[in-house]
Amino acid sequence: MRITEQPSEHRHLEQLPVRELLERMNAEDQTVPAAVARALPRIEALIEAVVDHLLAGGRLFYLGAGTSGRLGVVDASECPPTFGVPQGLVVGLIAGGDAAIRKAVEFAEDDLDAGWRDLQEHGVSAADLVVGIAASGGTPYVVGALKHCRAAGIKTGCIVCNPDSAVAAAADFPVEVVVGPEFVTGSTRLKAGTAQKLVLNMVSTAAMIRLGRVKDNRMVDMQLSNEKLVERGTRMVMEGTGLPAPAAKDLLLTWGSVREAIRQFEQEQS
Repeated sequence: MRITEQPSEHRHLEQLPVRELLERMNAEDQTVPAAVARALPRIEALIEAVVDHLLAGGRLFYLGAGTSGRLGVVDASECPPTFGVPQGLVVGLIAGGDAAIRKAVEFAEDDLDAGWRDLQEHGVSAADLVVGIAASGGTPYVVGALKHCRAAGIKTGCIVCNPDSAVAAAADFPVEVVVGPEFVTGSTRLKAGTAQKLVLNMVSTAAMIRLGRVKDNRMVDMQLSNEKLVERGTRMVMEGTGLPAPAAKDLLLTWGSVREAIRQFEQEQS
């Protein structure tokens, strides 16, 4: 039996008061970062591969089903506004298509060839890197896609929460974060989902830092898509130039990004 499917160590949950449910869940959640820490060498190898492919002009694909697929879609969708990269540089695919982001599509994950078809619709090639996300490590949608990728000479990684899985066996850069049985037996949207989210945070953030999309600790290429972000960008321009807020905001809006605003200011001062 897969570890993620093993019985919860907590019994008779329906009889527990809310406070005890919370305390027990919180205690389980605290084990997740330690599990991620044990996987850091594998995560590092995956990120180095992602960076190499992106620097060479390739793309990063996330591919999964259910919660795992949704987490990949979320991480991919946040890259353009956070780091200013083009839409399509990081692509999230989910079994059942976009409709499955909001509503489960029955049996969509059981098609061994569907993941490869979805990748082909995006023109996947050997320039790209595909990361399969599957808590169980056995999702056919993901297993089949990674096997097709290997046959086509496309490098792959994965994020799974069971050891010795079919998904990991099909991946060139496997990441296994073993978090143990779930609080509610088999509900991998809990600890497994948290672990996958933490790893995805690392993959996209570290990769974008290595690509030069962060300066110091600032999101200097973020999209100015709402007033909160304009205010954040204004503060960064103020810090980078010494300008007062009105002038910093004008400079930011004129050039459209923190990076470009500061660069233009420095050129004018030189």
